Amino acid sequence: MRIIITPLLLFVLSTLPITSRAQFLLKGKASYYHDALHGNKMSNGEIYNRNKLTCAHLKLPFGTMLKVRNIRNNKEVIVEVTDRGPFSKRYILDLSRAAADSLGIIGKGFARVEISLYTPAKVPFRLSEEETNIELPELDLQYHLVDIYPDPIWINFNKETTK
Repeated sequence: MRIIITPLLLFVLSTLPITSRAQFLLKGKASYYHDALHGNKMSNGEIYNRNKLTCAHLKLPFGTMLKVRNIRNNKEVIVEVTDRGPFSKRYILDLSRAAADSLGIIGKGFARVEISLYTPAKVPFRLSEEETNIELPELDLQYHLVDIYPDPIWINFNKETTK
């Protein structure tokens, strides 16, 4: 079977959910928001706060958690996509001031970064408020010395058959 790559096929592949792809990893330059934008409304409707760990990306859905690593100094930060941008072809990500400070890029203004998806560990089971008041039995966790170990069953079997 021969697959013909068309613009429509490329569009469909680029709009697939990221979770269906094997691995998501991007490398490129990241910059950070200017302090004058503090308090302005972002694309998702929230107010921008320079002290939160947020970022802007052109295509990723709002609420996506990303792990961003500065390639030069190996510092990492986990950010949430809350805005659209950057609208320059040179950059792939706009970071909040707090995220940029965590990565150590405030002085230079930009850095080469590696971006990967981050999925936080979920607690598989959590007790409700009523269930947390259960009295648990007291456990005896003392260490007891054992002088004599019992013989395994096959040794006892061999002793009986040889008599």
